[in-house]
Amino acid sequence: MPRPARWFRSAALAMLAVTGAGPLAGQDSAAATPAGTRWVVDIVHSQIDFRVRHLVGRVRGTFTNWYAVLLTNDRDWRHGRVNVTVQTASLNTGNSIRDADLRSKRFFFVDSFPEMKFLGTGIAASDTTVEIIGLLTIKGHTKPATLRGQYHGIASDADGHERIAFEASAVLDRRDFGIDWNATVGNGTLIGNEVEISVALEAVRMK
Repeated sequence: MPRPARWFRSAALAMLAVTGAGPLAGQDSAAATPAGTRWVVDIVHSQIDFRVRHLVGRVRGTFTNWYAVLLTNDRDWRHGRVNVTVQTASLNTGNSIRDADLRSKRFFFVDSFPEMKFLGTGIAASDTTVEIIGLLTIKGHTKPATLRGQYHGIASDADGHERIAFEASAVLDRRDFGIDWNATVGNGTLIGNEVEISVALEAVRMK
């Protein structure tokens, strides 16, 4: 059963409590402090959305159950990678009949492919822009993907925890991921092949 967003937030806070503990007695402080950082996405303040053409209009949807983390090998977040896991059954377009169809074999086939994943391989960023590079797996098909957008900076929240934020998007061909059902209508097709994926990530530094 999909876990609610509050579960992820509670897990993140628990991780914060553990990683925020001081070094063990007798250990050197510098040796006990890891060189890298770990930022866990705050699902309450983040979104993953998609948009696709239907005839001459557009249908929008979102995923409500997912988890993401930004990992780095040193203190610079730009040297990190973003990993995302999404529960495909949590898709929501605002219409239960359409959502059931999207979960079926014709599209996401969630019974056999309950997760889609983005495994980051790198980040390219400036003061205001970001490219999140990685491998996207949907329905058992893995392809390179790059999300491009804005970097909004780092700030401390009311509890003194550092937060980082991005907005980025990519346009993908759904047929590359085995989601190729369509129907001919007049001189065109019912559904567009290009799908725009947009992410808005706000993450809390755990260490």
